[in-house]
Amino acid sequence: MAAPAPLTPASPAARAAVLPTMADIMAASRAQGLRVRLSTLGPFFRVTAARRGGEGEEEEEELGRAQGVVRPWPGGAVLHLDSMRMSRATLRVPDRPLFGLGLFLGAVAVRHGFDAGCKRAELLAINDTPLYHSKLIRFYTRMGFKTVHEVDGSSMTDLAHMIVWGGRGTRMDADIAQLLFKWSKRFKSQD
Repeated sequence: MAAPAPLTPASPAARAAVLPTMADIMAASRAQGLRVRLSTLGPFFRVTAARRGGEGEEEEEELGRAQGVVRPWPGGAVLHLDSMRMSRATLRVPDRPLFGLGLFLGAVAVRHGFDAGCKRAELLAINDTPLYHSKLIRFYTRMGFKTVHEVDGSSMTDLAHMIVWGGRGTRMDADIAQLLFKWSKRFKSQD
């Protein structure tokens, strides 16, 4: 008897079977001691991640947030990831890499986009400093994004990007279903 063919992102049925649900992502975040919340207002969304303060403290401390908008576009809605910021409180979290928290924030945002009918996610890896910019590019590439355009202010097209994104950097896109498929082992519950 032949072994079953491996699941691939090209197979829609296989993809749907393994894509992490919002409940899967939230459960994985709780297992890491995080409280992740998604709030929406029309097409706008915000994802926040918090944890309880130190021992004996009841108040939650925000660690990071991501925000953006689901916007209509010919060929399908687009998840526009506007910003992701980590607070200084992340420095006090033991054994939790900064980009690990970014994965949780991004996963909730991407799943929200998928549930809203988005086919594609877009972002700008901002270029504030060369060192941080190169880290962002590596992080987003590892997450599944691909470079679309370098926004450096040298063309009229860049002007539109700079107005929309608020700066210079690397425009990156990703197929939302492929992102979720790629991340499925990290978030999908093991029944």
